[in-house]
Amino acid sequence: MRTRIVSIEDITAGEIVQWNAWACQDGQLVSPYLRFEFAETIARTRNDVRVAILEDENGLAGFFPHHAPCGGIIRPVGAPMSDYQGIIARPGASFDLAHVVRACGTSALVFDNWHTADGLSPAARRERDGSVIVDLADGAEAYFADRRALHKDHFKKTARRLRGAERDFGAVRVELGDPKGAAFAQLRAWKSKQYTTTGKLDVFSINWVQDVLRDLRRREGQEFSGLTASLWFGDRLAAVEFGLVAGDVYHSWFPAYDPDLAKYSPGLLLLHGLFEQAHERGLSRIDLGRGGVHYKKYYASYEVPLDQGRLLVPGLAAAGIRSWEMAESLAGLMPERLANLPVRLRRRWSQVSAFQPRLAPRLASFTTSISL
Repeated sequence: MRTRIVSIEDITAGEIVQWNAWACQDGQLVSPYLRFEFAETIARTRNDVRVAILEDENGLAGFFPHHAPCGGIIRPVGAPMSDYQGIIARPGASFDLAHVVRACGTSALVFDNWHTADGLSPAARRERDGSVIVDLADGAEAYFADRRALHKDHFKKTARRLRGAERDFGAVRVELGDPKGAAFAQLRAWKSKQYTTTGKLDVFSINWVQDVLRDLRRREGQEFSGLTASLWFGDRLAAVEFGLVAGDVYHSWFPAYDPDLAKYSPGLLLLHGLFEQAHERGLSRIDLGRGGVHYKKYYASYEVPLDQGRLLVPGLAAAGIRSWEMAESLAGLMPERLANLPVRLRRRWSQVSAFQPRLAPRLASFTTSISL
């Protein structure tokens, strides 16, 4: 196996075509996050995007878009915002991932949503979860009939909440597209408040994240783009979601709703509207993402397994990670409140480091988020 590390600008037109072809399995796109355009969009606002071009005895074998080492650690492109990560590879090609990590110039790879047909070794995988897929290939009517037969009570409750919203506010509608940006601005305000209230890092405060989302919003209507969907109760904005679209796939990304309207389940009503309009937008699959949120069980046609973990090979970065893990284990012997502190600090530092590759902004974001 030979590996070359190049910048996104070095990828040729022919390689882009091959990349996007391999992002499809059996002619079906796996996820918009695995398309070349996603890596290219991230690279427009971050100068640390690199691509490992993998070759074997049969020639070109795969692409691994990633961020250059930060503190000795490499992460897949867009992480931790990218909901699918991994090597975009020729069918049947096999890789020594440890070799790829070394070729990228470090000893540690950290990933959140690694996608691969065969999965990763238990030594690398810390957790496996499923990204929930809503299959609308036969149309929304057939899909809802199937789900209602399985979860009658849930869909009856949702229908009652829809009628309640119509009674209290007027006509309920879902709009796809946001040319003036007002719905997205409200989404950002709701999400930022939610991040602050829950003590999480406000990703909307990160400059490059803002640039990426702005770029994707400008593309709205193109074959690869962002898509803003909004739910309205009469003249009142009730919920907004921003997702990623490519081919016939929509991936839910940033959902938010008016907390004062929670009793109507506006997030679910927005999803129902998306499902109903999917066909006219050329969408046959909606990906609700990874995570065990309870509502997803009512909508899942199937799940795509995704891995979370890290791969370590001998080196300084790997040694640093192992040292942190050892410190966390020792902290487990302390009282619970103190024992949780090293884990909390390490996870927050890791998250901030992924979003802020430069040290000064990283320290500022870390200090701000810890003080919340």
